[in-house]
Amino acid sequence: MQDITKVGIFTSGGDAPGMNACIRAAVRTALYAGKAVTGIYHGYQGMIDGNFWEMNSRSVSNIIQLGGTILKTARCDAFRTKEGRQLAYDNLKAAGIDGLIAIGGDGTFTGAEVFSREHDIPVVCVPGTIDNDLYGSDFTLGYDTATNTVIEAIDKIRDTAASHDRLFFVEVMGRDSGCIALNAGIAGGAEAILLPEKNTAIEELCKMLEGAAKGNKSSTIVIVAEGEANGGAYHVAKEVKARFNFYDTKVTILGHLQRGGSPSSFDRVLASRLGFAAVRHLFAGANRVMVGLWGNEIRTTPLEEALGNKAFKLSEDMLEMMDVLSI
Repeated sequence: MQDITKVGIFTSGGDAPGMNACIRAAVRTALYAGKAVTGIYHGYQGMIDGNFWEMNSRSVSNIIQLGGTILKTARCDAFRTKEGRQLAYDNLKAAGIDGLIAIGGDGTFTGAEVFSREHDIPVVCVPGTIDNDLYGSDFTLGYDTATNTVIEAIDKIRDTAASHDRLFFVEVMGRDSGCIALNAGIAGGAEAILLPEKNTAIEELCKMLEGAAKGNKSSTIVIVAEGEANGGAYHVAKEVKARFNFYDTKVTILGHLQRGGSPSSFDRVLASRLGFAAVRHLFAGANRVMVGLWGNEIRTTPLEEALGNKAFKLSEDMLEMMDVLSI
């Protein structure tokens, strides 16, 4: 593999708290090694448009605490075509970029894997998504912050739910992963949690709620993961209300609130470790791999393996605990 002289760094897909901390770590690690760094605005679209920014150490000052991404992000249909990828490569080559650090989720990784194979440009990826749904890392950037945001919202909803004896359905993000829903639901004391990984029928949920009502609970909160099979919080609430007309039912969709905000201490440290490790592995000859946290160690996983495996099953202990603690 050729010696890398200039690193291109970009973020792609959905933003996640901690991306800026990762950019900061990657930029400064590359500069410390005596390499040049170019920021690529708007991900793959920026490659096609040639939207580049020559970065120095001060370019990433005072960003570790910021949510979102200073390099911006965008969807890019043109990059799905060979012609689009060829144009992106030509622009990178003209700018002298000979190695890439990609921060994003599985869509970002899929693009990076195809692009690297077609044009023989080395790339190391960092998992940046609140969904925590990538194989090869116990945690992804933004997941901890998003979960804490949900818990804070649940606590506030609980106050008003208890004041009015209400039943609240709270829908949280996560796509096809129930990680945010399960962890936030347990931490927030939810009476029920509907997950993509666990098929809970409306009838089963109604039995749980009937038990809560008989137990004279002053408030009831049901967490619904957005990828759950019953059709989302509004549909579930409508079905439940038809069976229990004595409940004053409310629905809260937390939405993109979960993706914003200052990253937690955990996400800042994780982002710094992964950004640092990604650049180090790139310079050591790694290609088409993802850096991730296994236990307390940073390890690499081939992109093909990271994309080809389901992230992981939710803890059976936590799934059992979810039912036990809700009585």
